[in-house]
Amino acid sequence: MIGIDVTSVNRIKNMYEKFGRRAYERFLDDEEIALIKRPETAAGFWAAKEAASKAIGTGIGKECSFHDLKIKKSKKGAPKLKYSKSIRKKYKIDKTLLSITHDQGVAIAVVHNIQK
Repeated sequence: MIGIDVTSVNRIKNMYEKFGRRAYERFLDDEEIALIKRPETAAGFWAAKEAASKAIGTGIGKECSFHDLKIKKSKKGAPKLKYSKSIRKKYKIDKTLLSITHDQGVAIAVVHNIQK
């Protein structure tokens, strides 16, 4: 189960400039927001959550919302993604691998789920 997404950094930056913290609250929780230091990071998180929802075949919506997905960083600063318990159980997800990159105004994320 693999998902990929590309997100415009300017789109996320403009959303934040217009709505402030509420823009981030749409797709991030307080712990995730605390990790955001630059618009590129926020765009990467958006792309990661979109990619994760695509990896389970639903996209963001009724079955999987932005808040069913949690992004953290490892001790070395690598991004980590975790699905809610109900999503992990429903889609039999054992482990999730995440890669995020950004350059030239876009953020790209790839998610690979390993099933039980």
